[in-house]
Amino acid sequence: MRRHHLSLVPAACLAGVAGLAFQRVFGLGPVVPVAAVAAVVPTALAALLSGPRGKAGRWPLWISIVLTVAAWTATAAATVLRPALADGTFPQALRAGVLSSWKSILTTLLPAPAKPEFLVLVHVLVWLAAFASAELALRTSLRAAPCLPVLGVWGVALLLGVDGPGSNAGLVAATAVLAAVLVLLRRPDGPRATDPEADGAGAGGGGWRPVLLGVPTAVVLGALAFAAGPYVPVGAEPYDPREQVQAPPPQRRDSVSPLDRVGGWLLSPAQPMFSVTSAQTEPWRLAVLDRFDGVTWSSTARFVPTGSRVPPAPGVAASGRRHGADQRITVRDLPGVWAPAADRPRRVDGLGVVVDPGSGALAAAQPLRPGQSYRVVSRVPEWDAGDLAGAAVARDAEARAATALPWGPGAKAAPVQLAEFRRVAQSAARGAASPIQQAGLLAEYLKSRAKYDVTAPPGHGYRQIDYFLGEGRRGTPEHFATAYALLARSLGLPARIVVGFDGGARSGSTVEVRSGDVMVWPEIKFARLGWVRFNPLPEGARRSKDSDAVAVGETQKKLEQAQKNAASQRRGSGPGKSAQPPPPVRPAAPQDEPLPWWVYAGSAVAVLLTGYVLAVLSAPALRRRRRRAGPPAARIAGAWHQALDHLGDVGLGTARTLTAHEVARFGAGSVGRGAHAHLGPLADLVDRSRFAPSVPDPRAADEAWRHSDEVGRLVTAKAGRMRRLRRRLHPRSLRPGRPGGL
Repeated sequence: MRRHHLSLVPAACLAGVAGLAFQRVFGLGPVVPVAAVAAVVPTALAALLSGPRGKAGRWPLWISIVLTVAAWTATAAATVLRPALADGTFPQALRAGVLSSWKSILTTLLPAPAKPEFLVLVHVLVWLAAFASAELALRTSLRAAPCLPVLGVWGVALLLGVDGPGSNAGLVAATAVLAAVLVLLRRPDGPRATDPEADGAGAGGGGWRPVLLGVPTAVVLGALAFAAGPYVPVGAEPYDPREQVQAPPPQRRDSVSPLDRVGGWLLSPAQPMFSVTSAQTEPWRLAVLDRFDGVTWSSTARFVPTGSRVPPAPGVAASGRRHGADQRITVRDLPGVWAPAADRPRRVDGLGVVVDPGSGALAAAQPLRPGQSYRVVSRVPEWDAGDLAGAAVARDAEARAATALPWGPGAKAAPVQLAEFRRVAQSAARGAASPIQQAGLLAEYLKSRAKYDVTAPPGHGYRQIDYFLGEGRRGTPEHFATAYALLARSLGLPARIVVGFDGGARSGSTVEVRSGDVMVWPEIKFARLGWVRFNPLPEGARRSKDSDAVAVGETQKKLEQAQKNAASQRRGSGPGKSAQPPPPVRPAAPQDEPLPWWVYAGSAVAVLLTGYVLAVLSAPALRRRRRRAGPPAARIAGAWHQALDHLGDVGLGTARTLTAHEVARFGAGSVGRGAHAHLGPLADLVDRSRFAPSVPDPRAADEAWRHSDEVGRLVTAKAGRMRRLRRRLHPRSLRPGRPGGL
């Protein structure tokens, strides 16, 4: 076999391995057939077009390009885009896959669904890399040239798969081995190696010995690449292009909020919603509502598509205790698009969903239908009293938004209910010394304040909650949860509400969840812990009256007990301890996020500039005060130095080599004859104090300063105040004046 044709084998393998790097984007299963076809077909086509007789039988490059484009279109239509070809959307799928699939992938939680318009991106990139590598192997003598096109495939795969599961370390090692083998196969073998007709001869006669010796070296190189992968510096925090792609705006996924359905569900409690097959019972979240406009609770969720994975909650410590929950959920008569799942879901299989990465809420891409079934794997967080007792309230952007109490649509003044809510909240949480105590006391207040009544009229605006707290004092979970959230926000605690289900009727390993099991609960966000559920309902309100109902889950029991223990620890009311009344509760003031570096840099520059201006403006006054102190001779010398400073504003540079009377003549010429009337007598006083045998008296010192001050006024009139001010702002003004003429 000719040397150039033999090198096509590792070149095709390199392209295929680079395509497999997309396994962090789609998973390995969907990528393998696409990468294999896209690597083999263009390589085989290039080998056929190269001809059997070397350069004489090789087709022009432009013909190879035209034929490979046609071959790619036909191959894509027969393989990856076959479903689109069958339903008549082939042109649209082809255009979307080539031009915009990368952006769709960047706005999808990985692994991305193996849609044809997504996989066509892998197909075209691997095809182009394989074709370019094959042509370089056949048309050039550069040994490493066929390795270069696959680097582009690797670059795209790494950027799109930054946040994906799995690792490409093994593929990197395979790439290193294949690149070394390719370079060895293209090893020059003397003068005949440059002649394509001599490739066959060059391959024999002992030509394989360096190759056989080099393969083990290539394997060692691959092993080193595999071992060094985890220690590459960029592997710790790689660049994520998803941070540069604008997230989809919040949108309402359902025309009717689940919160508005709660009252109707409770009045018809026997309607089957869904069934859950699982060994344990957990509360199932349906929708997370974190925005309140004074009338309605809604969601700010930014849903993005996902193949199956749901990322962990942002800003929550990964080292916390959690237990797994693997549940198979089958839809019965649950309306809308919200998909129930235990918090927090990590993987969803069997249902096309979109996910809010912030809250972990799931929504089906299409309205739910009876009989649909899907599997949800969740990691349910657990907290003990120690975690909660020392927890601080979260202060991030999400938490600050969850403390807002807007006036209401179109309102021009604060509702009167806000002041009442704040008064009630402060009264309920009086004596609390920590955020967990505030949250716990609010829950206890509502438990004892109102009664559970499914016939209470629905509504959760300011007026309805004010009536619920003040007069009605009976309500559904909707009223208890929304009242708790408003009272918590009045204290500065970030609060939101969750609509879900809790309980159900168990039969073997299956729990039948009915409309009467609907639940609404509030959550408070704590730093490093995330959102923690609280229960403001009276005792027994959550349980159905049916004999086969499931009691409160173990996780919720443990959480409520941990909250009580944490509150007791902080209050110091354990056995043998007397509770000391803590200071009254004050609403927590929102705190800003850490300021960016440029704010600190700008503040530092502003402080330095302010300090500099104060220094240069105060230095002359301090210098003048120092010069006027001391014995008469020192005061006369000080008056002379002060006059020299004044004359510096009209051009006097240095006075070290000038006598006092020469300086006086300079002043007369630069300032005017009026200056000589003061500089002349001042020069005489300086000379007498310096050289006369008698000691000058205080009157002579006062006379010297009178002349110096007059010189200063004349210089100001001559030079102008702005010029003198600019000179004072110069750094040299901080240096003490140098004597001249003394």
